Amino acid sequence: MGEGLFNQMELTRDTVASRRALLKTGGLFAGAMMIPSAVAAGMRRAPQSLLPAGVYEGHSAGGFTADSFPADSANSLGSVRPALMRRAMAALQQHGSSVARHDRIAIADFAASSGRPRFHLVNLEDGRTTSKLVAHGSGSDPAHTGYLQRFSNANGSNASCEGAFLTSDYYVGKHGKSQRLIGLDHTNNNALDRAIVVHAAWYANREMVAERGMLGRSQGCFAVGENELAEVFERLGPGRMIYAAKV
Repeated sequence: MGEGLFNQMELTRDTVASRRALLKTGGLFAGAMMIPSAVAAGMRRAPQSLLPAGVYEGHSAGGFTADSFPADSANSLGSVRPALMRRAMAALQQHGSSVARHDRIAIADFAASSGRPRFHLVNLEDGRTTSKLVAHGSGSDPAHTGYLQRFSNANGSNASCEGAFLTSDYYVGKHGKSQRLIGLDHTNNNALDRAIVVHAAWYANREMVAERGMLGRSQGCFAVGENELAEVFERLGPGRMIYAAKV
C-alpha cells in the first residue's frame, strides 16, 4: 500500500488555492490538481502530483440511475450484479456534489473471490463494462482464503474499507505510479490517512490465480495487475467514484 509514503505528510490549512497539489517541477506533467472543497479539508502534503491542471473541470451526467436496476432485473452492465449496481448508483447520487465526473465509475465486488475479475470499470454512458482482478487487504482476510471476511477503516488494520471513494491525483511512490483516493463515507474516511490507493502489484497478476487460485493480499489498497494498471487509470481517471462493498 505504501503507508510509509505518507509518514511525513503534514496537515494543510491553507486557502482553497493552497489545496492544489504541489507543482511538479520536472517530469511528465506540470500543473496543479484541485480537490473539491467538500473533501479537501483533510488533505495532506504528499509526493508530487502527476496531474495536469483542470482535470476536475466539467461534469458529465450518466445515463443510468439507481432506479435503472430493480432488484429482479437482468444485469445490463456486464458482470456487475444488479443489487450491487443499485448500491453504487445510490452512492453516486448521494455524493454527486463531490464527484466531478459521472460518466464512468468503478465497482469492487468484494463478495467475490480474489480469483475472479471483480473490479468492474463501468461506462455509464453506454453500459459497457470491463472487469479486472483486484486484491483485498490482508487484514480483511487473515487466513488468506481468497475471500474478504471483514472491512475496517482503522489505521494499522491492513484491511480493505467499504464505501464510496473519490479518485484523486497520481504520484510515483513505493509501488510506482499510484492514485490517491479520498473516502467519502464514515466507513472509509481514513483512506487518505491510511494511504489507501490504486496501484499495481506482482501479487495481483493473473499468474497468481493460475498458480494458487487467488491473488495475494494488499495492505488495504486496490492492487491490480502490473499489466492492467495503465488501462485502469485510462478508464477511470481522476474525479470519479470507486464504490467498494460486499453485498
